[in-house]
Amino acid sequence: MLANYLAYLKFIDEKLAKFFDRQKAYICCQKGCALCCKNAQFPYSKIEMDYLMVGVWQLDFETKKIIAENIKKIGMQKAEYIGDNFKYDCPFLINNVCSVYEYRGIICRTFGLMSQGVDGRIKVPFCCFQGYNYSNVLEDGGTKISEEKFKKSGIEEEPVAFNISYNFLTDDDFAKGFKFEFGDKKPLVDWFLDDGTKNLNNLDKNNS
Repeated sequence: MLANYLAYLKFIDEKLAKFFDRQKAYICCQKGCALCCKNAQFPYSKIEMDYLMVGVWQLDFETKKIIAENIKKIGMQKAEYIGDNFKYDCPFLINNVCSVYEYRGIICRTFGLMSQGVDGRIKVPFCCFQGYNYSNVLEDGGTKISEEKFKKSGIEEEPVAFNISYNFLTDDDFAKGFKFEFGDKKPLVDWFLDDGTKNLNNLDKNNS
């Protein structure tokens, strides 16, 4: 299954690379920014989680220890949180750099581009509200492309939203062509915190 998932990732990464290249005039992403790694839920499917853990096992002792401590801290924060929209900083973010970048999930790979949902609505990356991606052509609080700003920018390539929503890219009907299934989906941290999961315990054993 992982081999088939890797074939899927190669396909998706090649598509995304072309999209990012087309939209490079609007993209401010660079190593060390990490806004996309903070204050979110990070949905992960079972197979994404399995692949992520392949990368985790290759990390050194100290890095795994930091990750385990981050997860425990998030667990305590979640225990005190009231509501259904708990958000947190990714536990794999260390010194504003992803420690498992090559093994990151789909939601991480697509962030930075504008996406279009099945209802036709455009979703902008939230970093635009901090003056980053697409902020040079957005208006009305980041909900509308400004034709005036676009013309003044002198950029030839128009800002475009792509069909790269997480739900679309992780639909099992899409995955059938690559002969694998995504499986259950839930927030990244819940794969470690939920009863019955073994990932956090394995991290602790590896660090002991």
